[in-house]
Amino acid sequence: MAKKAAPKNQKSIEESLWDSANKLRGKVESSEYKHVVLGLIFLKFASDKFEKRKQELIADGKEKYLEMKEFYNMKNVFFLSEEARWSHIMENAKQDDIALKIDSALHNVERNNPSLKGALPDNYFSRLGMDAAKLSALLDTVNNIDTLLDEKEDVIGRIYEYFLGKFASAEGKGGGEFYTPKSIVNLIAEMLEPYKGKIYDPCCGSGGMFVQSIKFVESHNGDTKDISVYGQEYTATTYKLAKMNLAIRGISANFGEVPADTFFNDQHPDLKADYIMANPPFNQSQWRDKNELTDDARWKGYEVPPVGNANYAWIMHMLSKLSENGTAGFVLANGSMSSNTSGEGELRKSMIENDLVDCMIALPGQLFYTTQIPVCLWFMTKNKKADAAKGFRDRSGETLFIDAREMGIMIDRVHKELTEDDIQEIAQTYHNWRSTTEALKDRHSDASNDRHSEESKESLSYEDKPGYCKSATTAEIKKNDYVLTPGRYVGMAAVEDDGVPFEEKMSALSHQLFAQMDEGEKLDEAIKKNLKMLGYGE
Repeated sequence: MAKKAAPKNQKSIEESLWDSANKLRGKVESSEYKHVVLGLIFLKFASDKFEKRKQELIADGKEKYLEMKEFYNMKNVFFLSEEARWSHIMENAKQDDIALKIDSALHNVERNNPSLKGALPDNYFSRLGMDAAKLSALLDTVNNIDTLLDEKEDVIGRIYEYFLGKFASAEGKGGGEFYTPKSIVNLIAEMLEPYKGKIYDPCCGSGGMFVQSIKFVESHNGDTKDISVYGQEYTATTYKLAKMNLAIRGISANFGEVPADTFFNDQHPDLKADYIMANPPFNQSQWRDKNELTDDARWKGYEVPPVGNANYAWIMHMLSKLSENGTAGFVLANGSMSSNTSGEGELRKSMIENDLVDCMIALPGQLFYTTQIPVCLWFMTKNKKADAAKGFRDRSGETLFIDAREMGIMIDRVHKELTEDDIQEIAQTYHNWRSTTEALKDRHSDASNDRHSEESKESLSYEDKPGYCKSATTAEIKKNDYVLTPGRYVGMAAVEDDGVPFEEKMSALSHQLFAQMDEGEKLDEAIKKNLKMLGYGE
């Protein structure tokens, strides 16, 4: 089932399944219903993989091993006891106790597969009291998904990702707890290029950053075994979503033993990550009491971040988790670039003077399902000098500013997304800026493996572009009071000269204005005349 663009009058498999599933929701809130639907999709997928492996064992004459977990786990397949298999669920789909049977199936899957500990919905189906007829119809809908029809195309991953996005949109503000728009995640991955090492997200939601990191490695012919994943999530139900989201793709990850507050119960206290990708809660207030965490090692060398806004606490937490040569890319509200309240300005100044800020990107509005406020991307690196060993130039004392506010396209009445071309243009600007010319030539030497080779080869060097990008020195940032808003640095875009002399243009515009004024007077007289005829004039 290769993913092809559906004709305008034909819905994609994702859209059709969403429409069918959403119609069966009834009175169940979207925030609850997503666990029902995604839990069933996971169970169907796990069962399909199990049945495929079972048939392989039969074909190899190994019938006596059919009920042994080891012969499934060795192929990265979850073992399902008989009462947990999709066939058993469908055989009982019309029974009044089907909700209880589904809960039991999910519990058995988790019990038999330690890697899924804490991942699956816990008694959701029985607790919600969903109408049995609607639940049965939902099972029929999920039953239509052939999860293994084209494993290379990751059909189930596509459906899962589509449903996560649709639930985030349906939930509005609440959806931000678990979902970051795909185009933003793609951009961060293309900027950081996480080929090898440890990837960390301290507020990982449903794990979208990790999924895209693995996709990036695969699309660039890397080895996913070179990547290890670490995450943490505070909300218990979202923690389950993350574990399911990665399990459904066969991605191993360490999310800690329990869902927990990153500031107060760090699940990875000794971790030093090579890449950090994150979308922390925007402007999180009252994240700690006044006397809590005042001597925390994460703030060493800086002022204690303010109680009223956690933006800089998140930044410093991530900096503390970076390896010696690590890089981080994360989303924050625009206020983080310029705020001076409660000591935030001093914190930002210290980070700039310590030469930690690598690149700042202003994004267009309306990218998020959860908020209309404009946001930005921060990219920070621990050691710009050391980057030279990796083929990058020494960018000490420099920061790149990119203003991407005019990019993106509207995908519906209220939402925008960055296009693939937008993402490649921004990422290429960054890579051109930080790389040596020789490294860039090596980067694009194999045209057959570079899907953007022709565009990429147009320019293998960086130059400032008014209205779009500017490489600024620390001294220039200091002159701007350590404000990191790209608009302050990139200036206005150059206006093309149309070749018409100013005097000639001014004369033509003046004639046009006078003609419009004359026409306006005539229209005013006509209006007065009509009003007078109606008895309202003088």
